[in-house]
Amino acid sequence: MLNLDEILRYLRATDEETLSELWARADTVRRECVGDAVHLRGLIEISNFCQANCAYCGIRAGNPLPVRYRMEISEILQQVKLAEKLGYGTVVLQAGESPGRLPAAWVTELLCAIREISSQAVTLSLGERPEKDYAAWRDAGANRYLLRFETGNAELFAKIHPGHPGLETRLLALKMLRSLGYELGSGIMIGIPGESWEDLAADILRFHSLNLDMIGVGPFLPHAQTPLGKQFIEKMVASQVPNDEMTTLKVIALTRLVRPYANIPSTTALATINMSGGYELGLSRGANIIMPNVTPAKYRELYEIYPAKTRTADAAEIFDQNLKKRILALGRKIGTGAGNSVNFSCYTDSKSDAR
Repeated sequence: MLNLDEILRYLRATDEETLSELWARADTVRRECVGDAVHLRGLIEISNFCQANCAYCGIRAGNPLPVRYRMEISEILQQVKLAEKLGYGTVVLQAGESPGRLPAAWVTELLCAIREISSQAVTLSLGERPEKDYAAWRDAGANRYLLRFETGNAELFAKIHPGHPGLETRLLALKMLRSLGYELGSGIMIGIPGESWEDLAADILRFHSLNLDMIGVGPFLPHAQTPLGKQFIEKMVASQVPNDEMTTLKVIALTRLVRPYANIPSTTALATINMSGGYELGLSRGANIIMPNVTPAKYRELYEIYPAKTRTADAAEIFDQNLKKRILALGRKIGTGAGNSVNFSCYTDSKSDAR
């Protein structure tokens, strides 16, 4: 297990010898702990309604520009079938935080409908909700929940989440999800204006203390229609963490060393800043997951949480074929099944033993 000083040393490293050492360590741990399979998870962006005003997000409530939508259940089921046809063992249902537009009962109805047609694992990413909602969705067939904490610096968290009760509320939600039996996912943004190297190193260690099964990390990408995006250029200072590809790759590698058995995606945000090789670089630095977007094209353009979000004009089937070729060209293989976290299996087994 790395300590804070070791993490900081790698984060600040610029010499090729240290970086090569980090890449090799991360790739070796990835191979030994989760293998060569790359699991593909079909992402469906079911709604862009959001009541939150996160300072970095393009679908924030205060942005009047997006055309708002909520997919019909029948439309979502079509995309679930497409993901299953493409061999994806998991679907990820993502939306803005909007209990009014996504009532708990509607989500429960959707989950029950998915369970009637598919045995795929279902991951939810719907923001913070009351415990009773989480419990109902778990009972209806949801397997995993993604809820990023973005930064463990409480002051910075408050700045980028105006109106939110605070970081501790987010961390309590993660503990609540764990107690309900979800496979637990979270993560951070890298290079938020005001973030220090010490903040970032502490967040990487926090992945371990939270016992996360899935960890998504990606660069802060400024959106012109957000307060943080507008301030970004003026506020950048030399002492803060850069929101670049190299730092993102370092964090992926360090995350693998801190959470050897976790599922770690090579994210869309990384692919956005390097469209020709971002996925591959992430996979070679410790990642083992990619989440292809199977949202219908007419909605995909409207779910712009950050600008220039990587997307393709190709049909999902064509993108899928190209992506799988790229994965195989790395000497990796395409994962089958749900791709459950080894860490989660060990955790639940130990809980059962304790009972």
